[in-house]
Amino acid sequence: MHLVAAEPDPVAPYPSQPPRLLDRMRDRLRVKHYSIRTEQCYLDWARRYVRFHGLRHPSELGAGAVEQFLTDLAVKGNVAPSTQNQAKSALLFLYKEVLGVDLPWLDGIVSARRTPRLPVVLTQAETACLLDHMSGTTGLVARLLYGTGMRILEGVRLRVKDLDLARGEILVRDGKGAKDRVTMVPRSIEPLLKLQLGVAKAQHARDLADGVGAVYLPHALDRKYPNASREWAWQYVFPADRISIDPRAGVRRRHHFDEQLVQRAMRDAVRAAGITKPATPHTLRHSFATHLLEAGYDIRTVQELLGHSDVRTTMIYTHVLNRGGRGVASPLDRLG
Repeated sequence: MHLVAAEPDPVAPYPSQPPRLLDRMRDRLRVKHYSIRTEQCYLDWARRYVRFHGLRHPSELGAGAVEQFLTDLAVKGNVAPSTQNQAKSALLFLYKEVLGVDLPWLDGIVSARRTPRLPVVLTQAETACLLDHMSGTTGLVARLLYGTGMRILEGVRLRVKDLDLARGEILVRDGKGAKDRVTMVPRSIEPLLKLQLGVAKAQHARDLADGVGAVYLPHALDRKYPNASREWAWQYVFPADRISIDPRAGVRRRHHFDEQLVQRAMRDAVRAAGITKPATPHTLRHSFATHLLEAGYDIRTVQELLGHSDVRTTMIYTHVLNRGGRGVASPLDRLG
């Protein structure tokens, strides 16, 4: 008698594999509306944590394992305090939001030493020389950063609807800490901004004709307003040069201008201008705040323009005002 294997039931579903840990973490990050950069960063820290403990599953580990990993970063890795805090936030998210485990306060961590640093600030003459060596789209973005105090990602992500040339103001949406704020439009670059809007609008019209005129919308607004992604008001003021694939949705659309292009252009301009300070696009934000304080503007006004929650964060610029050593006249200058 021969035994014949039964044919699988075509109706019965095959047993599905449970989602992998990183896939679960990625899904949770997207449900909580974390940015794509934060998502990539948190997933990378989760991988490093698992590898550090010999590929053991985090559910088998606890607060002691987290403390060991973070302490190793500080002691052997000699990382900056901000890097250690970033890793800590990623692991706390992993345990609380993905594994459903509330870790106790991590008192045993050896914290990375935070060394007080003053921001790099350019003088007005250095800023003018630097901007003279920048042109095109990167030059306009750099002028916008210095003229408004915006961060580089806030600048390249600027939407058409948030640029109000008639009122002379910019609404900076979803800045650091998910906060909105208002800053001014530098009148000196209004003609360049109008020209940029014309170029971007013509590009958007060509994209619509090619069937790829949609743009990314935050917080699932594309489901609430299905046609908004194709509207001119939602487009980027500084669109990318080419169409790319959205890493989350997997659709073809035009992203915003690549901030790395601005960083490279500024690095070249710093070298060409003969500036010896380690200036980056964020230096333009520091210079914006310092030059406003030098001009006599109230520190609370500068705080609002920068979007700082605490005025003590803004007060750091009082230490780098162009007044020499804390505004004190050297005794050498009093001789004679």
